[in-house]
Amino acid sequence: MTTFDKREQGFEAKFAQDEELMFRATARANKLLGLWIAGELGLSGDAAASYATALVSDGLDGRTLDETLSKVSADLAATEISREQVAQKLRECLGQAVAQLDAAATGVR
Repeated sequence: MTTFDKREQGFEAKFAQDEELMFRATARANKLLGLWIAGELGLSGDAAASYATALVSDGLDGRTLDETLSKVSADLAATEISREQVAQKLRECLGQAVAQLDAAATGVR
């Protein structure tokens, strides 16, 4: 195996690792966002958990972040929360999800 082949394998492995991290982070962020939205809608307990789980499932079914924002913005139409506020919260949730995954990977609690 040549040095070039080894480099190529390394880049492919890094790409796969990054894609898996993004997938896991997006799913976790959707759950965090779903729990926040459920609270804003006055849902609690099983209803809140179901809403968050449905949001994660929608993301796993191929819904883009923009489609997710449209869906949850429609759900929040009766509130004073704007699409921009939801987008900001999603960014916060994504950052929090990445931090949680990093902490879990390094064993930090």
